[in-house]
Amino acid sequence: MKAISPVIATVIIVAVAIAISIAVALWLTGIVGGFTTVENLQITYAYANKIDETQWLVTLQVENKGTGTATIDEIFINGVPIGTKNTTYVNISVTSIPPGERAIINITLPQPGLGTLTFSSGQQVEIKLHTASGKEYPKMVTLP
Repeated sequence: MKAISPVIATVIIVAVAIAISIAVALWLTGIVGGFTTVENLQITYAYANKIDETQWLVTLQVENKGTGTATIDEIFINGVPIGTKNTTYVNISVTSIPPGERAIINITLPQPGLGTLTFSSGQQVEIKLHTASGKEYPKMVTLP
């Protein structure tokens, strides 16, 4: 009886090793992909209304288009943090937004200003949402 030639044996071993490495790579990609989630907030609209002669109401609708829950931990107005728990000026329906969900954020801007910030009609105001993962989502709004 004849044995398998060394060349054919080497080809078979290489083919089996390649098949196993591809299977392991696909398996690991599936495992890692299951643990990898990404937030992607999109501010779908933002507008400001003058409530009365002393304040404006800025409304933002935020949607999470990512695969992981986004947690808003800070709100900046023109670079100054005002917080998400500052109920005097911020009314946020939720601070954690699951994938595919939306949230409404209402921010009251008093006239003449908020601390060191001053506001006036026709002014552009930058509202920036900061999340727990460190990402920032800015939006410019013009005060009427």
